[in-house]
Amino acid sequence: MIKLIVFDWDGTLMDSEARIVTAMQQAFAAEGAPPPPPAAVREIIGLDLGVAVARLGRDLASRQAAAIVSAYRTLYARLHAVPSPLFDDAEATLAMLDAAGYLLAIATGKSRRGLDRALEESGVGGYFATSRCGEECAPKPDPAMLRDILWDLDTPPAAALMVGDTEFDLLMAQAAGTHAAAVTYGAHPRERLLEHRPALVVDALRDLGAAVDRLNQRIATP
Repeated sequence: MIKLIVFDWDGTLMDSEARIVTAMQQAFAAEGAPPPPPAAVREIIGLDLGVAVARLGRDLASRQAAAIVSAYRTLYARLHAVPSPLFDDAEATLAMLDAAGYLLAIATGKSRRGLDRALEESGVGGYFATSRCGEECAPKPDPAMLRDILWDLDTPPAAALMVGDTEFDLLMAQAAGTHAAAVTYGAHPRERLLEHRPALVVDALRDLGAAVDRLNQRIATP
């Protein structure tokens, strides 16, 4: 039975795509590098920032890549004109799952500083028992951050569900031995997510609770 639900942040709970794309393009331009196209930036949402910049600028010198990472962090924090709200029903879904007795956690490629700021701005930090960020262990799709969460909350992989909008989330869940739920409204298209055969596919976050109930019924049926 599922006891722990671990959420990705960007593209799963928070609609931050426009802000990420804008900040990344501006960071590249600020350091004299050609800005990546929006589609390329969407591809790397969910990855650790250093890994994302390296993928977007494969020919960058290490010093220039590090400068872009630093510039991105500064620009993202300042881009208040580009909204990054929670998705519709995100807070209501978290409240419902919390009231139903599920443990909730976050596994994200964001920095700790960035996640803490997002939790404070959104007001939903109190729902989560723990979290892991990309800079704190090996980044997605490596299973390290998910395994850390399982250890923290004394939960076996079979009792956990990873919820995310990218293939990196699903690959991390597979490697950690947990169940996986794909949300189809985020960075990666539905067809790409289905290639990884997630246990659940959710088109709207408000449907997650009922989908987890159905998964628990399947698990309980011999």
